Amino acid sequence: MKVVSVINHKGGVGKTTLTANVGAGLAARGKRVLMLDLDSQASLTISFFTQSEWASELLPTRTIKHWYDGIGTPDAMRSPAPLITKPRRVLELLSHTGGYLDLIAAHRDLADVDTALAADLRGQPQLYVDLHSRLRDGLAHAALSEYDVVLIDCAPNFGLIAKNAVAASNLLLIPTKPDYLSTSGIDSLGMKIRAFVDEYNEHRNGSGGQISRPPAAVIFTMVQNLDGKPIETQRSVISRIEARGVPTFETTIRDSKSVYGPAPEHGVPVILGGTGRAQTRELRELVSEVSDQLDRTAA
Repeated sequence: MKVVSVINHKGGVGKTTLTANVGAGLAARGKRVLMLDLDSQASLTISFFTQSEWASELLPTRTIKHWYDGIGTPDAMRSPAPLITKPRRVLELLSHTGGYLDLIAAHRDLADVDTALAADLRGQPQLYVDLHSRLRDGLAHAALSEYDVVLIDCAPNFGLIAKNAVAASNLLLIPTKPDYLSTSGIDSLGMKIRAFVDEYNEHRNGSGGQISRPPAAVIFTMVQNLDGKPIETQRSVISRIEARGVPTFETTIRDSKSVYGPAPEHGVPVILGGTGRAQTRELRELVSEVSDQLDRTAA
């Protein structure tokens, strides 16, 4: 199983749209995919379930918050598998592919969980490895061995829960708008990830279970195209990032609110929905690139 985190500590860059479509695209190719929503805004969750379904069926007992709430208690679940839900609308479309797409939902109070865990860590620094390994250990549980890929939609911050995702990941995808403000945070994110991995391994103190910094690559999103290419101002930003040696995906995702905007309301990602022919084509090309990258990534 490969674990992929979609992460950027800047919001508004199309992170959730990317997660939903890459996950659905991999499932359409026969992969068994689990998506995990770690953002308290729950945009990924309500891209597959209606607000009322989320409120009545998931929020009471079946969100990732309930798994984190159990830390340090006798009732703590070792695996988050009991929280898995199946988005019905998507499963119908995937029924002939051999693949499927499952989800563990977010909770609106996840940010409070992040704050509480950070407070626990300040009071009990000896818990560093246990708290930061929580997701890594949970996803490695045999109860989740059926999945080929886990896709994690991270919140736009770099708190303790986001660090959990990094510690668990084999690959990081960094969706970024090709503009100055969006790309200026790439180096900052890279330094934070590097510092976290070093700190984590120091706490391991040679006891085994150390982690490597996951390979990461930028995916340019919300791109404005002209004659099939990004407009000049965005092309220059993309070229500057590539010139710095930052790994980037060749495929870019165009800005199309008319196509991407209504998709969550219907519970079906654009890549499966049959609308937006150009958008569907580039999403499939991106899924091919991600799939190739996963094949080259060590488990």
